Amino acid sequence: MTATSTAEAPGFVAKTKAGRITDFVDERVGGSGILREFGRKVFPDHWSFMFGEVALYSFVILLMTGTFLTFFYDPSMVETHYAGSYTPLRNVEMSAAFSSSLNISFDVRGGLFMRQVHHWAALLFVASIGVHMLRVFFTGAFRKPREMNWVVGGVLLILAMAEGFTGYSLPDDLLSGNGLRIIDGVIKAIPVIGTYISFFLFGGEFPGTMIIGRLYMLHILLVPALILLMIVVHLFMVVVHKHTQYPGPGRNDGNVVGYPLGPVYAAKAGGFFFIVFGVIALMAGFFTINPIWNYGPYDPSPVSAGTQPDWYIGFVDGALRLMPGVIGDFHFEYVIFGHVLTLNVLLPALVPAGIIFTVLFMYPWIERWITKDNREHHVLDRPRNAPTRTAIGVAGFTWYCVMWAAAGSDLIATHFHVSLNDVTYWLRTLFFIGPVIAFAVTRRVALALQRKDREIALHGRETGRIVRLPHGEFIEVHAPLDEYKRYKLVGFESPAPLPAVPNDHGIVTRKEKQRAALSKWFFEDRVAPATPAELEAGHGHHVQPESVEAAEDSKSLSH
Repeated sequence: MTATSTAEAPGFVAKTKAGRITDFVDERVGGSGILREFGRKVFPDHWSFMFGEVALYSFVILLMTGTFLTFFYDPSMVETHYAGSYTPLRNVEMSAAFSSSLNISFDVRGGLFMRQVHHWAALLFVASIGVHMLRVFFTGAFRKPREMNWVVGGVLLILAMAEGFTGYSLPDDLLSGNGLRIIDGVIKAIPVIGTYISFFLFGGEFPGTMIIGRLYMLHILLVPALILLMIVVHLFMVVVHKHTQYPGPGRNDGNVVGYPLGPVYAAKAGGFFFIVFGVIALMAGFFTINPIWNYGPYDPSPVSAGTQPDWYIGFVDGALRLMPGVIGDFHFEYVIFGHVLTLNVLLPALVPAGIIFTVLFMYPWIERWITKDNREHHVLDRPRNAPTRTAIGVAGFTWYCVMWAAAGSDLIATHFHVSLNDVTYWLRTLFFIGPVIAFAVTRRVALALQRKDREIALHGRETGRIVRLPHGEFIEVHAPLDEYKRYKLVGFESPAPLPAVPNDHGIVTRKEKQRAALSKWFFEDRVAPATPAELEAGHGHHVQPESVEAAEDSKSLSH
């Protein structure tokens, strides 16, 4: 008995070396199937979707420039004397971290440029995530089935802020050292365990000898790894849930109207990456950021004037500045069982941030509970068509901006030649009434825009032309809208308030009454979209431009 083996007939054989290598890898990895399936994914086209791409590309730039900087940075707090080429600081005592940062800026070829690209990309990374999340919130893209992806976005925002703060502190200059001093004060304000956490983090009494090295490990290892993981999870959910799209003819919750990822969006994404890279490079080349040589090495004794953290941490600093130490005879500092409870530091540092991120994470479920809407949503809302949600977002954004502006209260006072106390008092007032005013104004504006859309849908667009009809009446000509524009104005839902519903035992619970009250507050002020009957009636009773032109022609001929 003989054993014979026959080789299978070879299929397609690539003629080029690159093709043969590609086939070799594909046969063992199976990448072509993945790329084929992923390349067929359809993505809608809208300029607002680019904010997420900007965040992704900024992170890629951060990884590249950060890798370059790690080759030359020394994360050590060992005392040394500067011997580099920047003469004003020659022989000044400083940490090795600050000395290596100066060497990167003045002695490494292209070092200052790479440092500034890294810093500008970090600012753009956090800003693009924030704007992207605002777009998602205002358009309702967080609704089912994307609630968990919204949470992932919130975690990404927190990680981006943590990554920015740890990197901001690494040069160990006077500005970043003052920021660390604030963090140390906030940590020590935590009852009982605050001092222990501070000693563990800094390696002793502030500033210690270990904080820079520990922040460095967080900055280059742990936090970037978590950010990368969250980005992968976020993109995976985008592919699984399919992309949201703006309303328009032929678009509904069961389809996606757009172009496939390959080759259309692959080419656009590649080009857009280089545009983002080029803009950041231009900013780094022409605009100085974080000139650490002007600040000097960190010294715990002096505090320089006009020191502000990077903008994304500014709201915490602003809340600390707005918090009064004493209100009348009421003090915010107590001694309880031998432990000092410093509420004038603990409250502004933790409570506003806690409120912002708690509401951010919980809002999809809050709105879902109020509306009892358990449907899947793949078509976005125009912000004006969800006036209460839009007003809530603007109110929260206003609250954040007031705290952010308070971080520069001293600069506002000096630049506009006004009293620092007056600036503080006005900002404290806006801290409470600013969100209320923003909510009321935004909701009324959104409702007014809805009424305007309804009028345009029913009567057409104003042309500014005043004509006289044959019987002597003067009218303004309204141009009818095309079907696409008319659909945008009428193709939306306008839910009515949902009254309280008894449970299975016929009892209306207190929780259900609260939900009904919130539903009434959420949807009581509403503008219903024009119905098909109203559209037909509206277009049948107003003068069309064609009839006006015909009347004018006949009038001219009669003369």
